[in-house]
Amino acid sequence: MFRDALLVAGKDLRIEVRSKVVLNQIGPFSLVVLLLFAFALDPDRGFLQEATPGLFWIAVLLSALVVVQRSYALESVDAGRDALRLSGLDPAGVFLGKAGASFVVLMALEVGLIIGVRLMYGASLRGWPLLLVTTLTATVGLVAAGTIYGALAAGLRVRETLLPLLFLPVVAPVMIGGTRAFGAALDGSSAEGWRWCGLLGTFAVAYVALGMLLFESLLEDS
Repeated sequence: MFRDALLVAGKDLRIEVRSKVVLNQIGPFSLVVLLLFAFALDPDRGFLQEATPGLFWIAVLLSALVVVQRSYALESVDAGRDALRLSGLDPAGVFLGKAGASFVVLMALEVGLIIGVRLMYGASLRGWPLLLVTTLTATVGLVAAGTIYGALAAGLRVRETLLPLLFLPVVAPVMIGGTRAFGAALDGSSAEGWRWCGLLGTFAVAYVALGMLLFESLLEDS
């Protein structure tokens, strides 16, 4: 299973590196989202700094949606989904591989977004251990849920509009937990933030397990 996961993740990441779509399109899109927030709220600089955790995770959420759609767009070329079904790869490994590739891409985008909120919003970044655990667990939850619902919507004609409708409401716990934990780290109140990390970890484990169990049927139906 893990060998198959590495094969699928390596394939997706090699395609992204060669196409440079993340670097030339998704990365700038993420920063533009932050920039628009900065323009909208700049007259009230104090509020902009207070809202940094929420604005950061909104930008991450929108980026995750684009990353997931991009992940399944790769399989729509040259009957890629049929090739995956006929490849004999472990479906759980395919799920872990696609989620893992999305995780790497999204984490890279989050590094850029953290730099962006520091420069554009003047956010004082403290509590680095809590920030790191928060971003890791929240990102696992986002990509696991996104990979499941991306597979569910992949075979439908309306997948571009159906995926946001399925994905965005489900990840509300990640947005709440990530925002609260991120804000606690910035405020220096790590004890409260670690409790929210528990919620993020529970969500991530649940969706990873669900994806490993259900991905075979989702892959067949897509």
